[in-house]
Formats: sequence, C-alpha cells, structure tokens
Amino acid sequence: MNNSTFIHAIRLLGLATCAGLLAMTIGQQAQAEQAAPAKPLPVILDTDIGDDIDDTWALGLLLQCPELDLKLVVGDYGKSQYRARLLAKFLETARRTDVPVGVGLDIEPRGEGPQAPWVKNYDLAKYRGKVHADGVQALIDTIMASQEPITLIAIGPLPNIAAALEREPAIGRRARFVGMHGSVRIGYGGSTNAAAEWNVRANPKACRAVFTAPWDMTITPLDTCGLVTLGGERYRQVRDARTPVPAAILENYRFWSKAKDPKNDVAERQSSTLFDTVAVYLAVSQELCRMERLGIRVTDDGFTVMDDQAKTVRAATGWKSLDGFRDWLVGRLTRR
Repeated sequence: MNNSTFIHAIRLLGLATCAGLLAMTIGQQAQAEQAAPAKPLPVILDTDIGDDIDDTWALGLLLQCPELDLKLVVGDYGKSQYRARLLAKFLETARRTDVPVGVGLDIEPRGEGPQAPWVKNYDLAKYRGKVHADGVQALIDTIMASQEPITLIAIGPLPNIAAALEREPAIGRRARFVGMHGSVRIGYGGSTNAAAEWNVRANPKACRAVFTAPWDMTITPLDTCGLVTLGGERYRQVRDARTPVPAAILENYRFWSKAKDPKNDVAERQSSTLFDTVAVYLAVSQELCRMERLGIRVTDDGFTVMDDQAKTVRAATGWKSLDGFRDWLVGRLTRR
C-alpha cells in the first residue's frame, strides 16, 4: 500500500467512526426522549356509567393510562345518585379518591340499573374524596380554572355538557372534546347501514349543541368502537388479573350480565362490545385508527350525517390495527 492509499484509508476510517458515534448519539437521544414521560393531559370524564357495562371498562382503562390526569368524573343522563355512587365506589376501590365526583343533572331517567347490587350498601357521603352536588358547575369550574386546555372525554348522552355550554359558553374555547358518538358509514355489529347511535339518539338536541360548540372535536363512531370485543387469551388475562382495577371491572360485569338472567356466564368467557374504551384511547393516541376530517350534522332522529356545511370533526372511521388496539387495551388494563 502506498502512502496516499494509506492516508485515504485512515480518512475513511475516521469518517466512519464519526458517523458511528453520531448515530449512537442520535439513537441514545431518541431512546431518552421516548423513555422520558410526557406531562399527563388533564382530563374530565362525563359518563352514563351503570347502564351499558362499557363505561365501567372505560373508567378502569382511563385510570390505567399514565398519559392522562383525571381531574373530575361526572355522571350524565339521569340516575344521578346511582351513577355518582358507582363512580365513587370504583374510584375508592382503585385507590383514587383524589379524583372528585360530580353529581349530574337530576333528570329522566331516574332510578338505578343493572350494577345496583355492587353499590347496594355504599354511602356516597362517606366517599373520602370531594363530591360536587352540582356536577355541571364542577365541570365548568374545572375547565375554567385549568392552566392548560382540558380534554373532556364524553362517553354517554350529553345533557350535562349541553347545560355547561349554556351556562358558560367560554368552556368551548378552553377544552377539547373526545367522544364516543355517532355512526358515519358503519352501524351496530358492523352493519353497512349507518345507525342512530344511542348516545346521540338519547338526546339529539344536547348532542347538536355539543357538536356545534367551538372546541376541537374527535369522535369514535360505531365505525370503529362498535367492533371492539375481547375474547380468548386476551380476555382471560383481564378476567384473571388480581389487581384492583380489572377486579372491579369484572365484579361489575358479572352483576351486569346476570341482571336479566342469573345463569348467564358470559362474563367468564368474553367481553361485551367495549365501545367507550376507544374514546379513552383517542385521548392518548390516534395511531391505530384511520382518521378523517368530516363535517358532521346531528339530525332530529339521532343520526350523524356527513355534511360539508357542518362543523368539521376528526372521526376515527376505520382501524389500521384492531388487534393492535386489543393488545394495547389488555396491556393497559392489566398493568401494575
């Protein structure tokens, strides 16, 4: 090897070494950034917990997401004391009495629901956390007092939220909305016919007020959330977990599933449709969903129809990986 060839080889080796060191530095920085926990997002949950069991799964999921900082839970769509007691006992069971409970509007429907046995002897007055008798005002106050925008996760009909907007319209510019509402192209059970989804149909007027408010909106319609169930090994992992959150979910699921038939053992085998869990996911990430920006209009009979003249919302209208979401859901519910 002559001198010029030797010098050229040394230069190449130096460049390769520098490049390798640079790549290591970038890789280490990326790993550090990925490992560093981001500041949790402040959130409020508005829910008709105690009717369909998916609200209970969604509350448990939210409590298992370190990306979310739950500031308030409020029961919506009547049955105000029943829902507040469910929320308080679940939070107490999960050792999260730092979370205030808001009592929703005392409107129709009244009474209780299929999870009533779980709170049969539970006294709301003994909840160790704060209980707000006026949950709508608590929702307003929490949003207005926050130093950063609140994410309002709504997984039921929306009379509380409509009333809050009427009392204080400014909340529409100080929060973002993430909801389980509507049906764009797919209906219940994967039907190719759009449906009047329950959370909209139960109170179209309230839903319309929410869908025309000035906040940024993201929704999971039936197109995505209506396809989510857990079965097989995934379900067994949640069912057999011995930590407080999944255990409380399964206790409630067993009461719920046996409310009409004491011999029903579905809670030992598979979940019901877990609509509301997708709204919690969308507050954390949208990576596993196909998102579209669509003008959505709420009709008087409870349909959510595409309309270019309506306010634009971000809608999860399909899955990139439904199995990926199921794995994420199980991982979160069973994390210690």
